[in-house]
Amino acid sequence: MTRTVSGALVLITGAAMGMGRLYAERAVAEGAKAVILWDRDPAALFVTTAILNERANGRSQIAPYVVDIADLGAIAQAAQRVRMEVGNPDIVINNAGIVRGSYFWEHDNGDDTRPTMQINALAPMYITREFLPAMIAGSGRESRIVSIASAAGMLSSPGMSVYAASKAALIGWSDSLRLELARQGHGHVRVTTVCPSYITTGIFAGARGSLLTPQMTPEQVVDRVWRAMLAGRPMLLMPWTVGLSKALRGLLPLPVWDLLAGRVFGVYRSRDSVVGRR
Repeated sequence: MTRTVSGALVLITGAAMGMGRLYAERAVAEGAKAVILWDRDPAALFVTTAILNERANGRSQIAPYVVDIADLGAIAQAAQRVRMEVGNPDIVINNAGIVRGSYFWEHDNGDDTRPTMQINALAPMYITREFLPAMIAGSGRESRIVSIASAAGMLSSPGMSVYAASKAALIGWSDSLRLELARQGHGHVRVTTVCPSYITTGIFAGARGSLLTPQMTPEQVVDRVWRAMLAGRPMLLMPWTVGLSKALRGLLPLPVWDLLAGRVFGVYRSRDSVVGRR
């Protein structure tokens, strides 16, 4: 178990705001050797870089890169620059993601379906593939890969079909990668898959927490993810009712689960009033 990220190179996607910025602040506070920020918003990245540099006070290198990970070709180019200018990351946090909440037939393939799958599912694979070989080669050196998925990837919800598909793909890939690394004797590279319910980031503004599943603050989630990452925990479900719902969904007949999720827990109604971040 690694106790802190002190001396490590940490790469975070979607790092200019929200939870990505909180992860970056945590890395700086613990004395990371370098904090590598990937984001597609140059203005927000500039502001975050300035704030982090002030907090680091020379103790951590802050390395910002304007990268739109929806452009899968840009990932390889940015990764090459990172390796040349900073070094290969010891920790990769696949935090960036987008939400498209509509009924499936209302989605536009080009504006909704394709970018959702590219950013939420394919980009973490492409990014990790760029840096994983050096992590594996660094025998004995602790490395971490963290992917922020969603409870939606485990529990179906009306109006979230494409988003749920992207997160289900991310979960399947991330946890399979964990098993592959362990099987091949690369235990120094740990993979953590994170599946939270609604977080008050603004992306799901208007969402209603279902029964026993209140919305969580970004600070709460980041703290738990950070501790799980350091411990090399394989999977983190938040809050505990996500795990309960997953178990019930596997045990109960589907009509019974639909009734329970829809009328009792309110899972199927939780996004009826979602307006999202404007």
